Formats: sequence, C-alpha cells, structure tokens
Amino acid sequence: MRLLRNLFVLVLMTLLVSACVTYSPSERFIGMSREQVIAEMGRPYPLPNELDQAQRLDFPRGPSGKHTYRVQFDAEGKATSYQQLLNEENFRLIKPGMDVDEVIDLIGMSRDSFGLARNRGYVWNYRYFTPICRWFQIEFTAEHKVRSSGYGLPIECRPKVVSAR
Repeated sequence: MRLLRNLFVLVLMTLLVSACVTYSPSERFIGMSREQVIAEMGRPYPLPNELDQAQRLDFPRGPSGKHTYRVQFDAEGKATSYQQLLNEENFRLIKPGMDVDEVIDLIGMSRDSFGLARNRGYVWNYRYFTPICRWFQIEFTAEHKVRSSGYGLPIECRPKVVSAR
C-alpha cells in the first residue's frame, strides 16, 4: 500500500512539474517559434484570431499579476524581442481620446475591469510592480475611448473602516 502511495505521489509530482510554464521570457527565447514560445509561456491573452500569423503575443501573469510580457515575431514566426509592458513609462503614454486598441498596443489588455453606472463606460485595472500599493486604472467611454487614467488603491490596500460601538 505504501509503495502504491509513493508511486502515486511520484507520478503526481512529475505531472505538476511538466505542467509548469516559464514566468517570463529571456534571451533564450530569441529565435524560438510561436509554438515554442507558447509551450514555454502558456496561452497568450488575448488569443489572436490568426495565432499562426500573429506578429506579437501578450502573456499576462496571473489573474491580477504585476507583469505582462509581449513577445514580438518576424515574418517567419520566430521571436525577435520581448518586453515587460506594465510600467510607469508606458502608463504616461495613455492619453484621453485614445481607443482601446491603442491602449492594448501599449500595455496589453486588462483582465480586471468593471462597468460604470448608467452605461457610461468601463474601467480597466492594471497591477504592476511597484513598492507602493497601487494600480493603474483607465476609464473608457461607452465608445471605447480613454476618458481618463491614473493611479488608485487596490481593495487590499484601502484602509479598513472600523465601527466604534
């Protein structure tokens, strides 16, 4: 019985290790095919309609991760470069009037959003690596244009309200 349990644990550990993906690209990615990059990084988001023709793929880390990596490809489908998109330098490029596709070109697509009342639009939240507990937020109009952008406090960083009874 113990041998069977140990064998089960060994098989389970092997499966878990083989299912792991790389967190971030590195120099060794240069020259890899799209398929190799996806095998290393996992599923890109958003998933392009024509994956085999995509000139770039974005890989956000975690549902509320602090990194989104973009890998660029040449015409033959080989990786030529990579970059981390979520940083204040890129955030400063977000301006009112930009459309949603321009935002995605700069910093990728958010996986954390909420709608505004009375169908006035929606807000995208981006966590990013910073020593200060904050995130970058973009408010879009119902027409998918940037209305405003700035920094806010994520829920876990907001002060707790204590009732004095």
